[in-house]
Amino acid sequence: MGAFEVYKKTRKRPDLFWNTFVARPPAAAVVALLAGTRVTPDQVTLAAFVVAMAAAAGVVALPGYWGFLAAVVVFELSYVLDCVDGMLARWRGTASATGHLLDFLMDEIKAFALLGAVSIRMFRQAHDPRWLLLGVGGLVVLATGIAITTFQRRPEVSGKPADAKDAPAPRRSLARAVAGLPLAVAKFLVHYPSYILYVAIAGRPELYLVPYVAVNALYALKSLAWLALRFGRTPASR
Repeated sequence: MGAFEVYKKTRKRPDLFWNTFVARPPAAAVVALLAGTRVTPDQVTLAAFVVAMAAAAGVVALPGYWGFLAAVVVFELSYVLDCVDGMLARWRGTASATGHLLDFLMDEIKAFALLGAVSIRMFRQAHDPRWLLLGVGGLVVLATGIAITTFQRRPEVSGKPADAKDAPAPRRSLARAVAGLPLAVAKFLVHYPSYILYVAIAGRPELYLVPYVAVNALYALKSLAWLALRFGRTPASR
């Protein structure tokens, strides 16, 4: 069994460009090594979390351009492992809702840790407490967006069974693609595993922090508006 065979059978369609061409090829090589072992996808998920926490600590502690870049490279390695867990589960045919939820939970905590780490780094670098305030505000809006999204997906709220799958997206026209360009840019900015590498190469961590917080703030406002419209006009069941 080779890595290329693993890649073909376990990749997602559709998938992000970064995943398809950067993260999943090395992940497939790791899956090929682990496929015959007793290592479980959940264990890989937890290992990816540990590596990501080490990277976040490095973002805070490692000085200078090369220190930040090294920490971000370690974070990219954690993201490769984050791809390994799902690919290993699909290869073995053991994918489960519980494993998916564990992966999603770890991703949320990693996003919190990275955002906080970059805000601390900017504070230490610029000696300006406004970076800490931006970090705290960013954590609040990020948590708000995640919490409301989780609430929206509850079967009691959405009216769908917990294991229901979304219908495939219809093919988009050129006009819809152009109209969706701002959303595509926003998704690029908040996909921190890929975007933060670009800003690390540029040596500008603030170019990660400010857009990331801004996009998540807009999403939190949109989510709060949904709550107001859904439950403000119609009495909610108790």
